[in-house]
Parts: sequence; structure tokens; C-alpha cells
Amino acid sequence: MIKVLEVPLQQDLTEFAAFLWQHRIPHRILEQGESQQLWVAPGISEAQILRLYELWQEGADLNQIEVRHSVSSIGPGFDLFRLPVTLALISISALVAFLTGFGEHFEWLRHFTLADLIRQNDSIYTSGLKATLSNGELWRLLTPAFLHFSPAHLIMNLLFIWVAGARIERQQGALVLVSLVLFSGVASNLAQYIVSGPLFGGMSGVVFAVLAYTWLWDRQRNVPERFNLPPAIMGLMVLWLVLGYTGLLEGIGLGAVANTAHLIGLLAGLAWVPMIAMLRR
Repeated sequence: MIKVLEVPLQQDLTEFAAFLWQHRIPHRILEQGESQQLWVAPGISEAQILRLYELWQEGADLNQIEVRHSVSSIGPGFDLFRLPVTLALISISALVAFLTGFGEHFEWLRHFTLADLIRQNDSIYTSGLKATLSNGELWRLLTPAFLHFSPAHLIMNLLFIWVAGARIERQQGALVLVSLVLFSGVASNLAQYIVSGPLFGGMSGVVFAVLAYTWLWDRQRNVPERFNLPPAIMGLMVLWLVLGYTGLLEGIGLGAVANTAHLIGLLAGLAWVPMIAMLRR
């Protein structure tokens, strides 16, 4: 990030920051003592940002000004090295899918389920959640999120992680995305385990969380940045959730659906918005 300007702490930059986010110009406003600093991502013209700031200070209507350089013109590909969490989620999911053969390789699969699996006499048993906790295998609370049981299942989940997760990481930082993934992943996995046992997997709970998080965040008032994902995505999530609970998705051949993980993931994403908003204030 590059520092563009420094102004007194008393100056309200909310309107100017909202304008920058509207044009998808990645930036940060940091408080330093009695002042606040505006930083922008590399590749953004410092002179252009300063000129926009001067025009705003003069009372110009920024909505009438054409902004040629924004993150949309830069493209997400240029942010790859600034998206370590998003890339890690995608890479680990793809690796686990390969190792487990989309659930066909039992000896690999059992290392990622919430509780260990034991095969005896053509039957599969589980060690149970208590054994997971007592053995200190706490990673199992999250690892079912990396299991996928078909290429379509994997591709759809990772597409939404790229679309929504990358925006969260780029605009609010890696720690926000990590905390959301951990919170929603563990919560949705535990809930699904209670309902169906250990034979489940997928990033869907986390996907529902990141989409719900971005949807609710954009509906807050006076936030300095917005994600600007299509509002219809939330409607699609709710429709998918309803269809899952009706059994229609299984009936048309999509296999068992982790409806509880979807629901808890969605609620976790909504709950994380006020938490992050409070911490950022």
C-alpha cells in the first residue's frame, strides 16, 4: 500500500471513502495519533486520488467525474499475491479432493472427517467427537470443509470462494476472512455432525457464510467500503436452502445435501457482520 495523504483526525472521510469503494479503488484509512492517513494499492495513480480529494474538498459532485483506473480495470489476477487465504482455501480443497479421490480413497478420507472412521467387516464405524477432542485432533473440526465428493461440488464451492472470499480479503484483510472461515467452518461442521454423523464434507457452509456476510455488510449504513455483489445471490442461497430441506435436490440426483451446514453457515456469516463492525470501530 502507498500513502497518498494525511489529514486531521477530526475530518470525516466517510463520503470520500465510499466514493473510492464505489469505483472499486482498494484503499485503507489508518489512524496515527491525531491524524488519519489514506493509503491506496500499488498501481493506483496517487496524483489522481489527490486530485479527486481536492475536488471533493471544493464541493464538486464526484458522481459526475469519470474514474478510469479502478480495481475492475486492474483485475483480480493482479491481486493474487495479496490473497493468500483465498488461494490457500482453493489449493487445499483441490489437493484434498485429489488425495481422497473425491471420497473414494478411504484411507485418505478418514484423515479429514470430523471423527476418525474405522472399517470392520464391510461396515464403517466412527471413533466419535469425544475421541477427536480427547486426542487433541482439533483440526478435524475444520477439515471436513475441504472434502468434496464430485468435481461439480468442488468447482461450484471454489467459484463462490473466489468471488466472495477474495473480495473480503482484498477489502478487509486476511484476518477478517480467516476468522470468518474458522468460525463458520467449525460451527457448520459441528452442527452437521450432530445431525448426520461424520460422513459429510464440503466448503458449502463457509460459502454460505461469506455470501451472507457480504450481503449483510452492504446493507449497513455509513460503511467505508462495500462488496457490491449482486443482491440476487442471497435469494439464490435461500432458494437452495429451501430446496435442500424439501428433499428435491436429492430427488433429482444431486446426492445427499448438508442442509444443516448450509443453514448454520448462513447464520454464522450474518452474525459475523456486527462482530467485525464492532472490532473495526
